[in-house]
Amino acid sequence: MNKLPGFGLIERARALAPLIAQEADEIERTRRLTPPVVSALIENGLYRSLLPQSLGGAEAPLEVFMRMQEEVAKADASTAWCLGQCSVCAMTAAYLDPATAREIFGAPDSILAWGAVAGEVQAVPGGYRAYGRWNFASGSRQANWLGAHVQVVEADGKKRLKADGTPDIITILFPIASATMYDVWDVIGLRGTGTDSYSVDNLFVPERFAARRDDPAAVLEKGPLYQLTTHITFGMGFAAVALGVARATLDAATDLARGKTPQGIKAMRENNAVQGLIGRSEGNWRAARAYLYATAAEVWGDLTRTGKYTEAHRAALRLAATWTIHQSASVVDTAYHMAGATAVFSANPFERRFRDMHAIAQQIQARDTHYEDVGRAILATDPGAGTDVT
Repeated sequence: MNKLPGFGLIERARALAPLIAQEADEIERTRRLTPPVVSALIENGLYRSLLPQSLGGAEAPLEVFMRMQEEVAKADASTAWCLGQCSVCAMTAAYLDPATAREIFGAPDSILAWGAVAGEVQAVPGGYRAYGRWNFASGSRQANWLGAHVQVVEADGKKRLKADGTPDIITILFPIASATMYDVWDVIGLRGTGTDSYSVDNLFVPERFAARRDDPAAVLEKGPLYQLTTHITFGMGFAAVALGVARATLDAATDLARGKTPQGIKAMRENNAVQGLIGRSEGNWRAARAYLYATAAEVWGDLTRTGKYTEAHRAALRLAATWTIHQSASVVDTAYHMAGATAVFSANPFERRFRDMHAIAQQIQARDTHYEDVGRAILATDPGAGTDVT
């Protein structure tokens, strides 16, 4: 009997947490996931959480993916970030012909990573000729395939446009051996992600290794997961990472408050100010988590019933993800300051999580401009149409 999509992913993530926590210092020091962690993630199928079942993946529901991410993030944010990045990249398989998808993702250790949209490719007979450099390739140090999101330029030099007049952006895929990697990830937080840069020079990419990612007309898999865009799935996954970091930081502050007695001051557990901060922070974290997962469940329910992903769905998920990341950062800030001087020592469980959380909050998924985007969608909605973005 077939198991339900995503069966066991949350439990396996929770079981791996002690190993990941044990390796966290080495991940931070070397700026890459350690071999024991990568092996464990591969052996337990966590990188294949969003890969289609037709290719041996879990094709997990959105909430299962998010909860998996949250559990891993409690142990180490960098590990969760890499896992989330590469898991969402694997959704590209839904836009490829089955034979090509199996060539890329067929092996259990097949991992795809990519960077930000940049540059162009030249259309040539049978495919594309690629030159360029791309940044922010989280998870690339574990990957064996890379992707690049590029504008197509025709042989005559004109930029190819889609039927609606917008630029034709494709995602080209190629073995990592075809690229030159650049170790540039010297940062304050999420150090273990190894979010490096890479380039190719005069690389021919056959047409079948190009995907029109997030184009509803191009998706070949029909499950509800692939009605979602990779953009929004990134956002929901990284919001779950933020929740996990905030949960671990608040738990550490609470444990500290139970036993710490600052010199010349009453015990933290008896301090009314500390009690109030813990209570408010707990409420804020629970509210953010409930909102994020309730929104995910509502949209997923609509997708499974109708098979349609709407602008209202997109706006609702974007708002929930952005707001949750900001609330999680606030909880981490409160817990960090509550811990006092204890928090500044790297031997204690505050300093790295503080830096990781603020690196998360600087990423594209947490930009304040998302609120403007959602506000614009709300104002554009016809109140009499029977559909809203909440």
